[in-house]
Amino acid sequence: MVVCSFCADEIPKGKGIVFVKRDGTTYYFCSSKCRKNLLKLGREGRRFKWTKASRRFKEASATKAKEK
Repeated sequence: MVVCSFCADEIPKGKGIVFVKRDGTTYYFCSSKCRKNLLKLGREGRRFKWTKASRRFKEASATKAKEK
């Protein structure tokens, strides 16, 4: 399965949006909410609590803090 470029959710086959920039960069989006946040508003997915990317980022930073 493909993963959303903004929120890191899995996208089932036949759903979602594929966006290709002029330079050939490919983005996969599960919803228009994700597409607008990344392309139109220029936001990063790891900064929003509702995204899986945010949860993964916080878990990684928490484990690094425990190691120190």
